[in-house]
Amino acid sequence: MIRTVAVGGLGAIGLPVARALDGGVDGLQLIAVAARDEARARDRVAGFADPPRVVTLPELAAADIVVEAVPAALFKQIAVPAIEAGRVLIPASVGALLPRMELVRRAQQTRARIVVPTGALLGLDAVRAAAEGPVESVSIETRKPPAGLLGAPYLVRNGIDIAGITEPLRVFAGTAFDAARGFPANVNVAAALALAGIGPTRTRVEIWADPTVARNTHTIRVEADAARFTMTIEGVPSAENPRTGKLTALSVLACLRGLVSTLKVGS
Repeated sequence: MIRTVAVGGLGAIGLPVARALDGGVDGLQLIAVAARDEARARDRVAGFADPPRVVTLPELAAADIVVEAVPAALFKQIAVPAIEAGRVLIPASVGALLPRMELVRRAQQTRARIVVPTGALLGLDAVRAAAEGPVESVSIETRKPPAGLLGAPYLVRNGIDIAGITEPLRVFAGTAFDAARGFPANVNVAAALALAGIGPTRTRVEIWADPTVARNTHTIRVEADAARFTMTIEGVPSAENPRTGKLTALSVLACLRGLVSTLKVGS
């Protein structure tokens, strides 16, 4: 059975996913895309082998599976219609989901599913497994080149200038919930970690603007009854959007394949 897919957003995440689907993924068919700029969206898919329809963000809900890859401010325009229609929603803006957990409760009523991709992270299977038992603590330290954090609401609100720094600067320490509000374009990894583990208020987050690194670096530390582990990943920033790693789009694609594949590896 072929399942239809619609992609919202044609930037650093959505466009590579849409191209891969157009190239052919067994069991999946791209039928629609949407973006803030419809004319630009039409240009971007014009060269596809089978160009999808360009629709409004709410109209993406006509597909069986809806991929959300838009700025966090537009998250609800995709998420709400998809959930109301009982679709499978794959959100790239996981940080936008944390303050809107009522959408999860609504999905239970409409029989929709919200499937969070791993994104630019690793070890979520281990975190999920550990969270089946007692967990003492989960934390994540994120280090990004300053360009990847510029314009974050938390920095603007607190007058933190990172444009000319020459040494690493910790710009935030707190919960995943507060990090998601202050850095909506930067902490999707922390949000995914919180949802996989012990929740957004118990998961601790540190964010560093670090001019000494060229890659987005995330270090996870878990203290649990079943295991103690530390994991670090260095993701290559997207050339189109330094706030996003190249691995994120690949993770969304892997998530899509997992929805229809006969063999799925990992819990």
